Amino acid sequence: MSLLPTDQTSRRHFLQHMATAATTIPTLQFLSHLQANAQEVQKKNKACILMWMGGGPPTIDIWDLKPGSKNGGEFSPIDTAAPGVQISEHMPETAKVFDDLSIIRSMSTREADHGRGRYYMHTAYVPNPTVTHPTFGSVVSHTLGSQRKELEIPAFVSVGAPSGSPGFLGMRNAPFVVDSNGRIRNANMDGLSPERLKTRLGMLDILEDNFIATKRGELPSAHKDVYNSAVNLMTSKQMAAFQVDQEKPETVEKYGANNFGRGLLMARRLVETGVPFIEVGMGGWDLHNNVFQTLSTQRLPQLDQGISALVSDLKERNMLDDVVLVWMGEFGRTPRINQGVGRDHWAASWSVMLGGGGLNNGQAVGATDRDGVGITTKSYLPGDVWATVSHALGIPMDTVFTSKLGRPMKLANGGTPIKELVG
Repeated sequence: MSLLPTDQTSRRHFLQHMATAATTIPTLQFLSHLQANAQEVQKKNKACILMWMGGGPPTIDIWDLKPGSKNGGEFSPIDTAAPGVQISEHMPETAKVFDDLSIIRSMSTREADHGRGRYYMHTAYVPNPTVTHPTFGSVVSHTLGSQRKELEIPAFVSVGAPSGSPGFLGMRNAPFVVDSNGRIRNANMDGLSPERLKTRLGMLDILEDNFIATKRGELPSAHKDVYNSAVNLMTSKQMAAFQVDQEKPETVEKYGANNFGRGLLMARRLVETGVPFIEVGMGGWDLHNNVFQTLSTQRLPQLDQGISALVSDLKERNMLDDVVLVWMGEFGRTPRINQGVGRDHWAASWSVMLGGGGLNNGQAVGATDRDGVGITTKSYLPGDVWATVSHALGIPMDTVFTSKLGRPMKLANGGTPIKELVG
């Protein structure tokens, strides 16, 4: 077992399992098989791009349509490049690249509240007031970012997304938040010479070291770590990765002249620089009213353009097998259409999309019934999704963290990689 000590701030917040690790002999043999090549995979500088759909997207209208059902809505399904897999007619460009993507159609949780659902999907743990669990980008930063000595910018970048807390993994693994234009407040030198900067930093080091020596808790050390990271960022040539406008105009246009498209293009640039985890946010999914009009005219055209551009761009650069793509929100939306021609919160049966990363793509895993209400196959939890991502990134499945209170915390809450995607 790989036991990773942690070193930083823990705030009171949340805990509790929704799933337990499987203990059957076949499952143990499966996990043992996956562990064998973890170190080899890790050497390839793998990365994950999380596309976070804030508000809870209606996956029944995107990835798991129900034509002929009273819950089916206004859209029709279309064929994709993956045989037998259909998605929404408003995702035609994504359909063309779906042999490099997959859908998990049998997600099922009990968290249909925005805050709790966001926490659960980001961490694989349900909220509990005794501990704050790290968002998964912080897990990747802690396990992979620390190994990338050439990386001068943060190992976890969030582009316009509420990524969550690093929890007991500490502020050095917190998300570095920027907007889709790469604007970073107070990150320029304003004419300050390197010599003068060095002098100022020397004085600051003395002050901070003296304050840390008074043993007033962990925050002074955390502040010093964050400040040092900020200085490294300001003086690094790798800062150019945030400047999307350095791309050719036709490339920017390919991704889309909107925050989501520019965010995905920035994510690709950051992966090329060595950043192992980037989260790109797209809000506006809390569609209690006018769901079909909003999807067809606003949300889905941007989503379709951005996803298809990212997949094709990564593939053209021979990067797709080394970059895991994850698309998810905090939950799905009701199969039943309400009086406002919208869909309400629904966590019992919905979909998540994965892609790239060397996974066995081009398939739909799991299924819901004719009306989209119940799951007819094996159901999956957030921990299973993140365990699948961990496998693709080369993070050992037996990794265990230690919380501030000394409690062991399993990677992805003990989730199991999805066999169809990794077996």
